[in-house]
Amino acid sequence: MIIRNLPPPLLPSTLQYLLPKPQSSQCLRHLHARASASQPSIPQPTPFVPDASTFLKLIGRNLSQHVGKIPTWQSLFSLTSPQLRELGVEPARARRYLLWWRDRFRKGIFGVGGDLKNVKDGGAELRVVEVPVAKAAVSKSRSTSMAIGLPRTKRMIINEPPEVMKKSPSSQDLKTVDGMKLVGVRTIVGPYVQHVKGTRGSVATIKVQEGMWEVRRGLKVDGGERRKVQVRRKRLLEERRTSRK
Repeated sequence: MIIRNLPPPLLPSTLQYLLPKPQSSQCLRHLHARASASQPSIPQPTPFVPDASTFLKLIGRNLSQHVGKIPTWQSLFSLTSPQLRELGVEPARARRYLLWWRDRFRKGIFGVGGDLKNVKDGGAELRVVEVPVAKAAVSKSRSTSMAIGLPRTKRMIINEPPEVMKKSPSSQDLKTVDGMKLVGVRTIVGPYVQHVKGTRGSVATIKVQEGMWEVRRGLKVDGGERRKVQVRRKRLLEERRTSRK
């Protein structure tokens, strides 16, 4: 009697892949497709980025040439990649770059000047102010000013109208401008900052310019990572041919 090797019995975990799937899973699949096809939220414009043309101008890479194809704020954040291709936004890396910046803006990630609130005609004013520090922040400190009995103060770079400073706010009531720093005693330093004459750097302006938020593309060396070996080998062979002549 010949006994042949029979295959091992199928486990219950394997049988679930061979049996037909119940209809409930198909319903879940259709429900998942509907949820994934829903449109993402459209963020609110900011004082520094009030419209679509300003957004395209800030992110650079010559995307401001497509302002006529993306005229409104809603279309800027609702058009899909195939729709942008139909409108003529080329090449594909430009569409990917635009979609990447749209997602960052939805998450509240801005470039320089994106957090400015007091903006007029595309420009904002920055100034250095000296405000008192709250008592809770310096209750246990042993600074020289407290030993002498003088009030503790702090220098900040703010973007607030003069009416706010008349109320004598503390450091907790004000927000410093992101991306800027104070050099020396009262000099504002940061990208795209222009100092106002006669203020010794304590007052500056920043305006919307082309490519302020641009993330520049890297340069390909010897054809990039995929063609580097091939390009260098051809160059070496060509150098050997010329050296033999």
